Formats: sequence, structure tokens, C-alpha cells
Amino acid sequence: RSYYGGNWASFSFSGLLSWIMEYQENSDIVNESPAWQEQILLNEEAIALSKLDKTIQHVEVFCYASQDMHEGVEEAGALQKNHSPMTSANSTEAANSARLPTEDESLSTVSGEVLTEQTPGSDLEVNDVEVTRVKEKGCDKTCMLSTSEEGTSENVPVVEDIAKQPKKNRITYSQIVKEGRKFNIDLVSKLLYSRGLLIDLLIKSNVSHYAEFKNITRILAFREGRVEQVPCSRADVFNSKQLTMVEKRMLMKFLTFCMEYEKHPDEYKAYEDITFSEYLKTQKLTPNLQHFVLHSIAMTSKTTSSTIDGLKATRKFLHCLGRYGNTPFLFPLYGQGELPQCFCRMCAVFGGIYCLRHSVQCLVVDKESRKCKAIIDQFGQRIISKHFLVEDSYFSENTCSHVQYRQISRAVLITDRSVLQADSDQQISILTVPAEEPGTSAVRVIELCSSTMTCMKGTYLVHLTCTSSKTAREDLEPVVQKLFIPYTEMEMENEVEKPRLLWALYFNMRDSSDISRNSYNDLPSNVYVCSGPDCGLGNDNAVKQAETIFQQICPNEDFCPPPPNPEDIVLDGDSLQPGTSESSVVPEANSETPKESANLWKPEEHSE
Repeated sequence: RSYYGGNWASFSFSGLLSWIMEYQENSDIVNESPAWQEQILLNEEAIALSKLDKTIQHVEVFCYASQDMHEGVEEAGALQKNHSPMTSANSTEAANSARLPTEDESLSTVSGEVLTEQTPGSDLEVNDVEVTRVKEKGCDKTCMLSTSEEGTSENVPVVEDIAKQPKKNRITYSQIVKEGRKFNIDLVSKLLYSRGLLIDLLIKSNVSHYAEFKNITRILAFREGRVEQVPCSRADVFNSKQLTMVEKRMLMKFLTFCMEYEKHPDEYKAYEDITFSEYLKTQKLTPNLQHFVLHSIAMTSKTTSSTIDGLKATRKFLHCLGRYGNTPFLFPLYGQGELPQCFCRMCAVFGGIYCLRHSVQCLVVDKESRKCKAIIDQFGQRIISKHFLVEDSYFSENTCSHVQYRQISRAVLITDRSVLQADSDQQISILTVPAEEPGTSAVRVIELCSSTMTCMKGTYLVHLTCTSSKTAREDLEPVVQKLFIPYTEMEMENEVEKPRLLWALYFNMRDSSDISRNSYNDLPSNVYVCSGPDCGLGNDNAVKQAETIFQQICPNEDFCPPPPNPEDIVLDGDSLQPGTSESSVVPEANSETPKESANLWKPEEHSE
């Protein structure tokens, strides 16, 4: 891969187009010559790794915004670079060729010629990631990059001038392409519980210094065809105009019980064998309150979640309220894909090495000990190690022949306004749309505004997620149709109630989070498997898995301890030489460690 984080990654708009092309063209990849087989000795055997990433399927893209692409429109601030031998076009060509089909045709119908032209965006993406991450972080490189970006953008024609748009607030596809670097689009959509395991880990390890966060401002509900705001804090409940005084008392009484439900077993023990939805009906809650609690507070399934599951989820929600704001959730600026890179930065400070665009052909296993002793890379180079950590997607079909995977349905939308208008247009919202048909799942909707640094001004980035029952488009398009209307020229003339849909991406992602290690065929004991993202809203599963694997490899070590101060680090065990200052002994550590800045968010000190 040319990017960090696997399926946890985030991309600029042009980077996402390149990622889409990569999966569209996966079937055309020709296997390289298996020269590595000649390096396997008589007392060794090889576990071949997959050359294709099959975790993403059913990729479909639809563009509803006006596609009046003009020659010379390119992504603002894009840096020129030397392309690899596999690419021949420049970034301008990539942007110009990035036209998408109309709502009546999916991307898979685009000719192979256009697909080939878009491939160079993958090289551009590395610059996108690097620049976006450094930008506004307070390091010395920021000034240089900002100057470079300003110089580049001066030479880029302004979309409004080129297109000469007479209509106010009209957003075209060429404008989205030009402002593509303002987008940071996550492959997986999650939030951080303010008292969840990941927040605790970020604080403990000081990795929080590498990121900034915003509080989710609203919890929404979809009921009787309308989007409503859900009161969740005590102040919200009593200030709510949606609830009667009787409902407010009923809701506060029930939520107070949920906070300490384990102290009152008589209240729920008799209902442990029924669903949480049925249990709520026994609590004399009105249908309105039942809907709020089930779908917007507990966020559990109406048909499969037990009473205990619902009470635990409700308590977790309430427990996280008030730590950083009025809702239990935080979102990292620049997207969820920023978090893997934060840990990468901390690791790099202490000598971790990352190799992008560098594939591994196979694992080498010693026949006698049945342990993995090395890997062989794309150049035929053998790299020896004691432990090997492999993400599930790298295993071949032979290794995974007995594995049964679940799938996640995902959609990413760009819209022109919020699903629920408010005084401020900078709202970050989470909405759960209940399942309507048996056998389907509720759909989680997370709407991000431009202040999250994930989309351009005047637009919203909307993520939809659910457990798959069909293809992503079949699962999620009904919800999209309920909440949005496709952008058309005619509707621009008249004001409409629903937000307009400018661009949409659907895809299915593999969920390997619940796969047992024993399901894989003949894995050596020193090969550890980590999964891709799960379908849950939080990140607890990933943190637990990381800690479990770490303890297996380093059983007596503390997991992600606070790093030492740079001045206390001695590299390679060297002792200080007379007359040598500590700072001169650790130039790498000091050069890699970011300077403390007033705008770097510290979770323990600020509410946002």
C-alpha cells in the first residue's frame, strides 16, 4: 500500500478516487514471478501471502453535482512529485480525468481508459496525507508547506471564475475536485467514547499530543419520517420542548436507574431473557421515550439485543456524558484515519520503521520447530525476525479456507447542508435510522461539518454504516433516499426541505473482528493475526485486541506506557561522553518529537 492504516485510513478526495480505482483494477493485477520459491530451503516451507486485497467489494460511485469539468481545474495545493515507473500522467491529468458517471450509471461502467488515467492519484495521495497531517500542527515545516500551497493555488484558476456560476451556493464537481485537499474521508466511520478505552490509551501514552478533537454536538433520532434532536444530558432533558413534563420525569427516573442498575437486580432480573426493546415497554415509557432510549442512547438492535446488553450500553452512554461536553463522543480533527498515524509518529520517534509500497511475498516457516523465521519481500530479500504480526487481509485463500466473514455496508456522501438545520452550520451529529425489514440492521449516520477538517466549506461529509445483509448500495440507498434528495438543476431553482446529495460512494468492507485464530489453517505460533475494523461505533475492540497481542509478545511489559522525556533518552545504550550535552546525544528523538504547542489538545485539560 502507499498509505498508512489499511482499512482504518482516510484520504483526500483525489486520494479516495485513486483508492477506488485500485479496487476496480484489482482483478487486472498479474501475479509476479514466484522467484521467492527458489529461496525456500529443504528444511523450510512457505506460507504464500495474497497479492490482492479482497476486503473491499461492491464499490459503486455516483455523482449528482454538475460535472462541468474545465481544463486546468486541479486540486489546490497539490504538490508535484516524481512518479513511479508505473505512472505516466501528472496530477492535473488525474484531476481532469476524474469525471464520474451520472446517477444512472455506476463507476464500474466507466471505460478502462479512464480508469487507467486516474491511477496516478495514488502517488499524489502520499503528498496529500503528509501535507495535511503537518498543516496547522505548529511544526517548522508548516510555514514552508503553507507558502508552497499558497503559491500553487495562485496559479490555479478559481472555479467560480471559470464556471461563471450565476447561482448562489451552487457546488459543482470541479469545485469538489479543486478543493479535494480539504476532504479527509475515512474508510471506517467511528467515534471515541469520552471514557472509552481508546481515550484512556491516548492520554496514558501521550499520543493525544499528536491529535486534536471536537465534541459531537448533537444526538439525533429518526422517527415518523422526521429528524429530531435527542435530549441526553440532564439540562437537555429539562430544556427540551419535545417532551412533556411527565415524559421528562419518566426519562430521568429511568436513566438514573440505568446508571446503577446492578444495585437493583429485582428491577431487571426477571427480564433477562427478553430483548431490551421488550423490556422498555415494561417500564411504562411512552413510545417516544422508548424510541429515544433504544436507538439514540443505547444504540442497540431492536430484535437481537438483550435486556442486559441494553442496560450496559445505556450506562456506558451516560457514564461518558459531561467529561468533555454535552454528548459522550469525540471526533478527531482530520478524521479517524489520523489516529493510526498518531501511533505511527510516536513509534517512529523511538526507532520504528515503516515501508510503504513494499510488499511481502511469503512467510518462511521452519519445518522442525513449526515457527516462522523470516519473510521474503518483493525484491527476494529475506528479513529475519522472532515475531510476525499480520493483518487478516494479507492471508491467501488457502490460509482462510475455513474462515466465515461478516461484512460491513458503508456509504460516504457529500451533501450541501445538514439533515437538521440549526442556528450554527458547524454541527457534528450522530443519527440512528431503525431497521424497517426483518433481518436487516439499523443504519448509523455520522454527519461531519467543515470545522472537523474533513470537508470543504459549504458541504457536509456523511458516513453511513450497518452490518451487511446485501450489497452496500442495497442496504443503505433506502436510508439515503429518506434523508436526502439528488442534486438537480431544476431543484436548485426552488428551495427544498431535504439536503441535496452531491456525490455518493458505496462499498462493502470485510469484518474480521470476531474471527478466532484457530480458524486459520496451520499458522505458526509466533505469527499473530490482527483484524480490520469492526462495525461498532467505538474502538474498544481494537484496543483490546492490540493489548492482547502485545501481552503475548511482551508478557511482562506495560502496554503503551508514557514515553520518557526526550532529554532522558540514550540511544543504543551509549553513555554520555564528558562535555557532551544530552540534547546532542539524541538528535533523532529531538528532531522527531513535535514541539509542545498551545493549540495541541490535551484531553485532561480542555472540554473541546
